[in-house]
Amino acid sequence: METREEYLEAVSAIASGTGPIAIDAERASGFRYSQRAYLIQVFRRGSGVFLFDPPAIGSFAELDAVIRDEEWVLHAASQDLACLREVGLDPTRIFDTELGARLAGLPRVGLGTVVEDLLGIHLAKEHSAADWSTRPLPQSWLVYAALDVELLPDLRDAMAALLEDAGKSEIARQEFSAVLTREAKIVTGDAWRRLSGLHTVRGVHNLAIARELWEARDRFAREIDTAPGRLIPDSSLIAAAKAMPESRHGLASLRDFSGRASRSELPRWWAAIEIGRTTEDLPALRVTSEAMPPPRVWSDRNPEADKRLKAARAAITVVSIETRIPVENLLTPELLRRLAWTPPEPLEIGSVRSDLIGFGARQWQVDAIAQVILDAFVDGDQIIEPGVEPVS
Repeated sequence: METREEYLEAVSAIASGTGPIAIDAERASGFRYSQRAYLIQVFRRGSGVFLFDPPAIGSFAELDAVIRDEEWVLHAASQDLACLREVGLDPTRIFDTELGARLAGLPRVGLGTVVEDLLGIHLAKEHSAADWSTRPLPQSWLVYAALDVELLPDLRDAMAALLEDAGKSEIARQEFSAVLTREAKIVTGDAWRRLSGLHTVRGVHNLAIARELWEARDRFAREIDTAPGRLIPDSSLIAAAKAMPESRHGLASLRDFSGRASRSELPRWWAAIEIGRTTEDLPALRVTSEAMPPPRVWSDRNPEADKRLKAARAAITVVSIETRIPVENLLTPELLRRLAWTPPEPLEIGSVRSDLIGFGARQWQVDAIAQVILDAFVDGDQIIEPGVEPVS
């Protein structure tokens, strides 16, 4: 659907259908700077499959008004909700077949695999990493996209039965609700410091060049809506920062400075290097952070927390095996680290449960592992290091 007229006719047809709304979105990750949807697929029993072109249609407010209060079925909803909301599609109730597969204990949770396991249908996934901003879209891609949603209602019913048989329907309901209300992570600090290989750069002016190159690339990528790495890879920015070429010719001669825009936009990159070479706004060599250190250094920096973390990990793994729910779904690793690094005081079941809720754990998670964590923390605190005499 590429026109408003076609879109409104489709909205009317979807309104006359029955049952949940199967929906999916295709982006152009790795090709475009933005994460906008370039194709939205909708299926409802009794109405059929509809493929919408978001850039051409614009607002989806009319469709949202029709389907907003229905249950939406998505696979890996957290990947699509942001771009759906960007065009005005915002569900109030979802069923996530990928998350449901995790909670049900299925060994593989990709859409193709789950469809084959539960419905006995082979679903080809050869276009999953395609550039969906391509216009016109090839017919084979459109067929692929339609199948992605056409099978979702049947998959939802099979998954719901699986979860009900396992006594996990309420767990799934809480998890689906949490996906809807989860806030997007806000990137803090200097984004340029996420450059791959930045740890190999020495010297403040070298770091300044890396920063200016990253920012120049990011501005240009945003301007032309192209993934930054498709212009110049991180490795090229790092190579230029290390080499600190003294002229534009020197930059052009740098063998490791490659990428499709490395020469066509050479003045842009050289200007960034000149700023980095001469700026007085020099970055710190090391950035102090209030964040927890990585667990690999806990044994040196906070041995007690290290013991608690290891004991709790082992205990939660046992629960994971017993419940057939992945460890990361029982409790996110980050949340467990926060709890182990700064345990609640006093260390008792009420405070553990309170901290878990405060950190965003769902009620079913608290019920499943609060006591397990408490016992592990108590045991961890009582571990005696080799060669250390116990206090009598």
